[in-house]
Amino acid sequence: MYFPYLRGKQFELIALRELGALMSSKSEKISPIIEPVKDSSTLRSTLKELVQKNINFNFIINPRVGSFINSFEILIKILEENLNGYTNFQLTLIVDKTTQQGIADLIKFTNQITINHKRYTLIHNSEIGGNSIEQLNASLAVKYNLIYFSKTSRRYYREFNQDTRVSLDDYFRKLDRNADYLQVPVSDFSEEYKFYTDDNFVGFSDFLTIGDIYSESGFLPRAVAIHLSYIDQDKIKIRHFTSDSNQDSSDIGGKFAEALQKLVNWCNETNITETEGIRIFKELHNRGHFPGLGSIKKISTINHIELVINNI
Repeated sequence: MYFPYLRGKQFELIALRELGALMSSKSEKISPIIEPVKDSSTLRSTLKELVQKNINFNFIINPRVGSFINSFEILIKILEENLNGYTNFQLTLIVDKTTQQGIADLIKFTNQITINHKRYTLIHNSEIGGNSIEQLNASLAVKYNLIYFSKTSRRYYREFNQDTRVSLDDYFRKLDRNADYLQVPVSDFSEEYKFYTDDNFVGFSDFLTIGDIYSESGFLPRAVAIHLSYIDQDKIKIRHFTSDSNQDSSDIGGKFAEALQKLVNWCNETNITETEGIRIFKELHNRGHFPGLGSIKKISTINHIELVINNI
């Protein structure tokens, strides 16, 4: 099963909303993770879409970024107001050294939660001691343990029942500037989608073509880069299509057109299997339309999720 990890920013949430029908048709293959970062109508409408399409999901109630830090009660209230008794989801807790220092308080809070839900998902962003693991497992009905490989030892996952293990890592190679992708037109991403069951995991998770680094505010870039996931010889790779007129931050629409032309040419030349994301990019090219920087990320997200769940 695939657990795409998304921060609750506007265009990531819209991507989930627009993928509702696909995720519903392949519900046994996907369970998205939402780390809410801002209260918005988009967050609420996305929750309602997941409910309407009966999609299992994981909702983090102790986010580490954004405006909901230390806002357990507010997040539970948002769920209560928008789920209308829906139970096909996991309340999700990030487990790290901060959590370890307050295990007793965390357990006390979860005992006070009255909202019905499937069980709990724990995301291990660092290793915690055996006693803390035992406390959590004894107090919570844990369905999934996501083990962040880059932040834990390779042996840490053995602490958990293999029926709950999900691998998590950040496979996206983020460069300092968009223009730098001109020198790196393609990068390896992951083979985890193909081998996670061989390693006794029930699922795998990644941060898509966005990466784990969180930024609240954007800025006009000097270059526009489109990141497109595709599969080459059983490996997920990312092709980076980057504008050339990168001397300043003017004419962002023109820069997008340059990058988009490269994407369309490459897709036509390689005869790559089209996803909905690729179809959207081609339609934008045909119309000569620039949808805005946020929409570029949204379309890349749609492409990545569809690519993965069509190949597991």
